[in-house]
Amino acid sequence: MKYSQAIKKSMETLAQDSKTLFVGYNLIHGSKAYGSLKDIPIEKIIEMPVAESLMSGLSTGLAIEGFKPVLIFERQDFMLNALDGLVNHLDKLNELSCGQYNPPVIVRAIVGSQNPINPGPQHIQDFTNSFKKMFKMPLYDPKNSKEVLNCYNLAKNTKSPMMIIERRDFYNLE
Repeated sequence: MKYSQAIKKSMETLAQDSKTLFVGYNLIHGSKAYGSLKDIPIEKIIEMPVAESLMSGLSTGLAIEGFKPVLIFERQDFMLNALDGLVNHLDKLNELSCGQYNPPVIVRAIVGSQNPINPGPQHIQDFTNSFKKMFKMPLYDPKNSKEVLNCYNLAKNTKSPMMIIERRDFYNLE
């Protein structure tokens, strides 16, 4: 199974939960999260404008209300616009609320691909090491399809926020 097929299968498994919603842009139109949401029912997808901070705030709010959002950033570069909501709110809400809220948001943090065409430095940056220092939430960095399946299986049962790093350059690898 290819890395990308493991991601698609994982999204389909997550979508079986009635509380799961997918939040981001290019989810209904465009790449459909690089094809990973191609077969997800449209009513489970919230197509957003290019407004990363809004996406993180909406996902946190949805989680507080009992949903399980999968927040998709098609490139880590774009996450910089959402760091306030991710670092200061989502990641710390359980602590800030004295345990009252622990939003189970699954963050898909995708490192852009350099192949077959390098889209430029603002689309391929990898902030994984910085994220490991910034966040208290678990951060997973799967390197193959088996690890992808394991990470998203953990995500299926999570009761708190977590981040999964995806690497576009791995999508066609077995």
